[in-house]
Amino acid sequence: MTDTTNDEDFEPEEELVEKSAPADRGEAGPLDEAEAPVRPYVDLGGLRIVPRPGMQMRLEVEEKTKRIVAVTLEHEGSTVQLQPFAAPRSEGIWTPVREVLRAQLERQGATVDEADGPLGPELRARLQSGPDGAPRAVRIVGVDGPRWMLQGLIGGQAAVDDERAALAVELFRSTVVCRGDQPMPPRELIPLSAPKPV
Repeated sequence: MTDTTNDEDFEPEEELVEKSAPADRGEAGPLDEAEAPVRPYVDLGGLRIVPRPGMQMRLEVEEKTKRIVAVTLEHEGSTVQLQPFAAPRSEGIWTPVREVLRAQLERQGATVDEADGPLGPELRARLQSGPDGAPRAVRIVGVDGPRWMLQGLIGGQAAVDDERAALAVELFRSTVVCRGDQPMPPRELIPLSAPKPV
């Protein structure tokens, strides 16, 4: 005999959004600060970046508020723009965020496809025009971690070349997210700061 009285109790749990992350995220990254090995990093507050020869780093600053809203890594003809967001402990936010991004891009006239990439579901978009007027390709990836989600916008050669994309994904996965203990609403950007030596 089935006890239906408990069905309502479990209803909210059934609506939880499953976390989207590679099975080896805890070993191969992106890592939580509690999982990260001791090694030299560039400390940007909410993110720690592994320094590499030839890699350039650019901080994206919101003009009105002057706050840092993203970090862009340039390496070997490709770019990876990183943004860490707060997330609930029990569920992921990459799935709903992906749907919002897709709708935004399509409203801007982009062609958007969802694909299964090395990190899980990702968006592959062709924007109407780049700086030279030609269509510009980007890949948008995301991984849910413990109480955070790391989003990456992959551009340049890695957006169209799978071999280059693997190098960009490795850059993304080597990142450490420092969520901190302060309460934050889901989908709020984890604060970033100018580099501090670690």
